This record gives sequence, structure tokens and C-alpha cells, in this order.
Amino acid sequence: MKRTVLTAVLSLTTAGALLLGGCTRSQINYQIAEAIGTDGKYENNEPVETPKMAEARKLLEESESEEASLLEILDQAEQQARGYNFEEAISILNTIPISQARDERVSEARSRYEKGDTDLVNWVGGDIPHLCFPTLIYDTMMAFDGDDKASDYNTTMVTCDEFSAILESLYENGYVLIDIHSIAAMVTDERGTSSMEEKTLKLPDGKKPIVLSQDNLNYSTVRNGDGIATRLVLEDGKVKAQYTDSEGHDVAGDYDFIPILDSFIETHPDFSFRGARGIVSVSGSEGVFGYRISSGTDQTASGEGSQEQDASVSGSSSQGDDQTVAQIADALRAEGWSIACAGWSHSYMNDMSMETFASEIDDWLKYVGSLTGEADILFYPYGAEVEYPGDKLNYLLDHGFRYLCGLWGDTDFRELSDGYMRMTRRFVDGYTLINAPVYFTNFFDSAAVVDDDR
Repeated sequence: MKRTVLTAVLSLTTAGALLLGGCTRSQINYQIAEAIGTDGKYENNEPVETPKMAEARKLLEESESEEASLLEILDQAEQQARGYNFEEAISILNTIPISQARDERVSEARSRYEKGDTDLVNWVGGDIPHLCFPTLIYDTMMAFDGDDKASDYNTTMVTCDEFSAILESLYENGYVLIDIHSIAAMVTDERGTSSMEEKTLKLPDGKKPIVLSQDNLNYSTVRNGDGIATRLVLEDGKVKAQYTDSEGHDVAGDYDFIPILDSFIETHPDFSFRGARGIVSVSGSEGVFGYRISSGTDQTASGEGSQEQDASVSGSSSQGDDQTVAQIADALRAEGWSIACAGWSHSYMNDMSMETFASEIDDWLKYVGSLTGEADILFYPYGAEVEYPGDKLNYLLDHGFRYLCGLWGDTDFRELSDGYMRMTRRFVDGYTLINAPVYFTNFFDSAAVVDDDR
């Protein structure tokens, strides 16, 4: 600093000498600017910013700021439009100041979005497929290592590479992910009578709707260190999956169904219709998202036939971690995910007594639903549906469950009745990929997606 000041003083002293010697002001300005390192920075190399220069700089900065703001708004609108949310995209354009609203880029975007909305057509294709997945395997070398768990993993799970290949195939075959709530909804008429009615589903011409889900996400059957995620975690507000790598390090990333699908949609926003995500079902007695919930730590399964939890599950805790589960659930819902009930103990519901069934639902609502939020979707564990009509069905309806999902391997079925929608799922696991590829012919080629490490 002292050296700079000294240089400037010497330069000014030199300037005085130059004036006495007959040098022009322009020459003097150049000499000073070169000495203090501002050559070319100011008008005519003046050593300070003149009012005229300040005004020009201010106008330039304002113009650059307005342009940056416009580009940001245009980008936000385009992101919405790429997911077919044209109305929201137009609403975003409407926030642009009047002074910029006539910009040709704004006009072009508005025309394109209005046309995109007009071009949506009513989908009348019949039943809507619903593909349901288990926990995914990330490191196949660790999972298929020949130990006592390898065969079970091979039969009951899908690898991350297989799931990614399935998503690519669905995308290429014209499928678009939809929210189950966009299919049908409860409607109350002028007499105050409520019923489940089919909604008009408008999609881009040539696109086919599909629902995707993950079943019973508690990681209770996973052994830590087998190359499979053992819990969900939050990374910068995003839901990721955590697993322990071959060197014993816990790493978080796209290692399971949820973060892989989120990242795929980020890269292919036109695969998700208006921000739709999937459904994740959870039970409770064996934990939620890889964590024991404190309310259920000392609980035993309410229903018959519950599975014993693997004691080595990462994330299980005698203290529970309700807050973490709630935060993850909030992040999922904010991203567009739906959380479904899979019963407290994930047991066969068709064989339960009415008393046990009521306790199964009550425990889930009390211990799980209080953390994950209100749920109107129920996944029947193992596809064991209750009777239609019946007391158990009435109990589900009385407690707000309107979307009831069974499990039919090779069939898509949907039925609307008084107060509910019944829908089947096709379960995708290692066994069906290898032994029942015909189940998925319309969606992907099983032989092409099956992992070579199986």
C-alpha cells in the first residue's frame, strides 16, 4: 500500500515536471495511468472516474443486471415447460417486468408454451401400468460373493445398473411418469356426497402413463457391507442412499431407487409429467428408511407372520431417530414423492382377524404416519388384499386410505368404486427378470437389462 501511494506521488511530481516541459494532458494522463496500473481503465486515461464515466458504468451495470434477471426467469419457465407444466411456465413469464415483456425471447417462449398446453391430448389407453421395485444392489461383487445372503439378494433384488437400464428403456418407449393422484380423486357433489371419480389425464401425444414405486423401504433384510444401501440420508437437502464400500467407508449418493430416479428426471425432465415422482411404501416394526423409530422400538409386530429383523442393519438404534425420519419424509414430499402405508408389521392382511387388522393400521398411523405425514395410499404386503366389500375395507376408508394397491405379476388392473381406487402392481425383482421376462415385454427387454454379474 505504501509503495502504491509513493508511486502515485512520484507520478504526480513527474506530471508537474512534464507540464513545465511542454507535454500535453493526454501524454501526462498516459504516464500516470501506466505508473499506477490503470492504463485503459478510465476514459482518456483520466486518473479518476469522471461523472460521465460513472453514469455510463451505472447504465451498463443496470443493463447487465436486467439481462441476467431475464435469463434466470426464462430458465425457470423452461424447466417447468420441459416437464409439461405449461401453465406454470406461463405464470413465471408473467412475472417479467413490462419493460422486458416484449423481448422476442419472451414472446417466443410464451407462444411455445401455449401451443404445448393446447397440444396435450386426453389419454384413453385403458389400464395404467404400475411397476414396483425392491431395494437395489449397488456393488454386485460384494452382494453376489457366494455367502449365505447372496442367493437371497439375487432372487429378491434388482441392481442399480438394471434399474437405470429399465428407466432408459421406459423413456425410449414413450412412457412418462405420472402421480397416482392424477388418475382419480375424491369428488363431492352438490348434495354433499363424495365419491372416487376418474380424472381427465391429458398427456403429450404419443406418451403413455406409468406409475413407479419402491416397496417397504426399511432395509431390514440388508446386511451392512454387502454393497447395498442401508439407509437414506440427506445431502444438501436432497435424499440420497448410504452404503458401506469395500474399504469400509460410508458413502452417500445414487445407490438406490429414490436418488437414481430423481437424478434421471433431472437429466430427463420430460420423463416426469408435471413434476411427478414415485411412491415409496414403508411399514414400521422393522424401522423406516433404515432407522428405528423410537415409538416402535419396544413394540412387537401387530400382525401374524412378521419377519425378524437382521440385527446388523445399519441405522437401527435403541433410541430411534424420529427427527431424521421426519426430515427425510419432508424432503421426499417436497420433491413430489408420495409415501404409502405398508402396514405396521408388513404382514399378510387378508388372514388377519379384524382386531389385529385394526391394530396394524392404528399402529402405523400412530408411530409411522405421525412422522412421514398423512397417507392416502396403501400397499398390501405381498399383495394379500382384503375383501371387497368388507369390514377391513371400510376400516381403511374410514382412516383415509383411498388408493389401494395389490400385486398382480403380469397384469395391469384398475377399478374405481365407492370411495376408493384399486390398482395392481407388477413387482420387478431378480427372480422375475430371469424367470418371467414376458411380464415386462411392453416395458423393457429383460435379457438386455439383466446385470452380467448375476
